[in-house]
Amino acid sequence: MASSGNLSPESESFENRPVFYIGQHDPARTEVLTDEQYGQLLDSGFRSVTAPITNKHFFDRVVELLRNHQKEREQWSQERGLTATQQANPSLPGPVVPTLTDKDTSLFPSNYIGSLAMYSSPWIDLCSPDPLISSVSRQVLNLEAAYANFCGARTIIVPGPRQDDSSSGIAQYARAIREAMHVANRANVIIHMPMYREPGLEEKVETLASTLAPKNGLEAGTKKEIDLFSAWDSWNTIRSVCNYSMRLFVALRIPRRVPAKPLQERWFAEPLHYLTIGNEIFQLNRAGHPSLSRHHQDLINRYMRLRSVPWLILEGVGPRPEELGALANQTASEFPTLAEADQALKERRRSHTPALHAHVGYMRYLERQQPAFSAMETPTLTNFQDWLQPPLQPLADNLESATYEVFEGDPVKYDQYEKAITEAMMEWGELKKPTSTATPENPSSPELVVTVAGAGRGPLVSRVLRAAEITGTPIQIWALEKNQDAYVYLLRKNKVEWGNKVTLVKTDMRGWEGPRLKGQQGVIGKVDILVTELLGSFGDNELSPECLDGIQQHLARPHGMSIPHSYTAHLSPISTPRLFADISSRVVGDPNAFETPWVVRLFALDYVAQKAPGRGRFQQAWEFVHPVEVARADDFAAVHGKAAKYVTGGVGSMAGATGANEHNARHCHLTFACPTRGVIHGLAGFFESVLYASQTGAGKEPVEISILPDQIDRKSKDMISWFPIFFPLKKPLYFPQDTELEVSMWRQTDDTKVWYEWLVEVYAWVGPNTRVKVGATDLHSSRKVACLM
Repeated sequence: MASSGNLSPESESFENRPVFYIGQHDPARTEVLTDEQYGQLLDSGFRSVTAPITNKHFFDRVVELLRNHQKEREQWSQERGLTATQQANPSLPGPVVPTLTDKDTSLFPSNYIGSLAMYSSPWIDLCSPDPLISSVSRQVLNLEAAYANFCGARTIIVPGPRQDDSSSGIAQYARAIREAMHVANRANVIIHMPMYREPGLEEKVETLASTLAPKNGLEAGTKKEIDLFSAWDSWNTIRSVCNYSMRLFVALRIPRRVPAKPLQERWFAEPLHYLTIGNEIFQLNRAGHPSLSRHHQDLINRYMRLRSVPWLILEGVGPRPEELGALANQTASEFPTLAEADQALKERRRSHTPALHAHVGYMRYLERQQPAFSAMETPTLTNFQDWLQPPLQPLADNLESATYEVFEGDPVKYDQYEKAITEAMMEWGELKKPTSTATPENPSSPELVVTVAGAGRGPLVSRVLRAAEITGTPIQIWALEKNQDAYVYLLRKNKVEWGNKVTLVKTDMRGWEGPRLKGQQGVIGKVDILVTELLGSFGDNELSPECLDGIQQHLARPHGMSIPHSYTAHLSPISTPRLFADISSRVVGDPNAFETPWVVRLFALDYVAQKAPGRGRFQQAWEFVHPVEVARADDFAAVHGKAAKYVTGGVGSMAGATGANEHNARHCHLTFACPTRGVIHGLAGFFESVLYASQTGAGKEPVEISILPDQIDRKSKDMISWFPIFFPLKKPLYFPQDTELEVSMWRQTDDTKVWYEWLVEVYAWVGPNTRVKVGATDLHSSRKVACLM
């Protein structure tokens, strides 16, 4: 699904950059703008505006209700001789807020209601320790949410908690939000949260508590020490209580001082709907125009790279309603005749050219100054951001032509393969290696036997032929493909493009009898160079080890080589609430959703682990190297018999397995350092592969491909053939600061299929040499969705 930014009228001008949607929020606004005022606001450059659901009349009515209730309670206590410190009867009925009337709101259904962001009353206090205040606040929120939902509102913004100190208060708030989402069952609910509690930027709004007891002040004193993650902690509690609802979002208030990267990345992973920028964040430049610091610009540019681009709301910026009203009075009478209305419209067109508001003009300038989309940010790739795909099963299923075409659209991968094949052919001659076409009559035959196993539609075959031409290497080339439909395509390609130079064989590579050498009647030879592209997002998850086991018996020993030569799998724990919410929504139709390793272009995520001595952010799980010299399938068959793998109750580690594939089982235990507290939703998996490592000893760099975030630009920049793999957790795992995450993972096999099992544990240091376990996940297993051999 395309980004909503592509639908903007400005997208034609800035199609190679994200589009800014700019809205306006006036905290002092108590009435909905009139149609005329709204139109004038649009003329000044804003694209949306917030609208209060209720007005001052409703506030006064609620305050009066509470005061009357307080008087009744005081009178009741006096009649019974209770002192002020003695508690009144808790069974006394509390105040009930009556339904809204037309005097309580100026919001009514309209044609443009969908473009308004409804803003709930900022004077309610859902976290209040006073049960009367919190109860009335909850009632007000429900009344407003229900009415906004009736009017057709798409979004309802609710001011977030004002403090993060009280866990009971945050729990109260979270429970109230969950109830309001049930009431407004068609609208998105957006919690207005600060990035962190920055001193001097606290909300200074008259609340129910401050109105009823002014002596208590608006807020408690500001802490000297700032906890950067306390606001995020509150948000995490809210969305956890709301079960990661797909209708719950964040409106993030940008601070005056931009925090460190870990906090920026934490919020980047959250479901951002709005970025709000207050008037106090802007600075005047030398020309006296509003501007933002370089740090603010970088933060906005980063967040605008999300697939669902957050809207920008300028808070306390823009013309006031009374200013808009004054302009309206200047341009038209209240009840003009048709002639007067037509004349006023003509005069306005001649004399009034809408000018962008100064702050909007500056944001449009920033829009144009954003870095252009890179090669990895094409519309197609952007649409794949955080989009879950089940991994391919190439052994069990035959791929369609369109799937092959997607893979072939990545020149980087095939350029690296061609480079590896070229170097292998060049060094073959330099090292004077024998060839498999050599015979007693012709011991110095120069022809190399090259096999492309799993040829698909033939892109690797083309690269082998090109490498042979570049190096001047005579070859005999075989291409194996089990997909009968792709085989038809290969037959045509061999005639049209390859000049019938390729011997095509329709077979599963594991059952191939070997190359029948040309010019040697009936002789089945060996393979000098075996080329495959069987790698998956985790390296081995598409059963490359098992496939190569079945064909490497045809490799010439000891000089035969495999391209790729080796590959490693890597893991990193991540926070990705969007994916957790997505998978949660699939569980009803797919009970195995949380135990399926998903292929996904991870984007809105936070790598919670940090680099520390002996602890990397990305750590190697295991490695496979080819060719395998021992424990191959043919060696096993020679010892145990070809039918041994079908015998149950054998020697394998899994019940019912014989152990024929035991050498491809793996296990790892990794430790990740987490200096800041947070929550993880799963493990991100990556791979690296050495396609060819020089055998001349000349110190050449190996030819590699990688999808590791910190290595891809160095080893295979802009390669798009593989997205990472995601191993989800059934329940989010929270961890405190200065902890270690212990990740255990197994690659399991029972000789007929391969699956993964994973477990995460949290340990906290309580002394110089003592750790305690403070959390753990269930053992997850993908056995029910295993990759079939």
